[in-house]
Amino acid sequence: MSRPYYVKFETPKDLVNVIYEAVRVAKQSGKVRRGTNETTKSIERGNTKLVVIAENVEPPEVVAHLPILCEERNAPYIFVPSKEQLGASLGMDVGSAAATILDPGEAQTIVEQVLNSIQPLRDKRKE
Repeated sequence: MSRPYYVKFETPKDLVNVIYEAVRVAKQSGKVRRGTNETTKSIERGNTKLVVIAENVEPPEVVAHLPILCEERNAPYIFVPSKEQLGASLGMDVGSAAATILDPGEAQTIVEQVLNSIQPLRDKRKE
C-alpha cells in the first residue's frame, strides 16, 4: 500500500512506538489536544510542542493541511501509521486522526528524543 500524498517523510518503526508512548504519558501528566480541529487551533496559536498525524485517515483531506500549516508555523510534526493506535494512546475507544502535545509533563525526555529524530528524517526526504 502506498503512503498518502500528505505524508512528507517515513517514520521508522522503532520511533513509532516511542511516539505513542510520548502521547500516552503526556496525556496522563501534561496537556494534549486530540482531533484535527483542536490540533489545527493549537498550531495556529503557536503553543504546540509536537504534532502527531495518522497516515491511515480517510478521506486524506481531513489532515492534508496539517503538514503545510506546521511548516508555515515552524511546528514540529511526525507521522504514525495508525489512527486507532493514536486514539488508544490518548485513552479513547475510537481512532484519532491527529493529536498535539501542548505540555509534555513527564514525557519531556521522550518528546525531546522524538524532536531530535524529526530533523534527520526531514533532511533525508530532501535528498
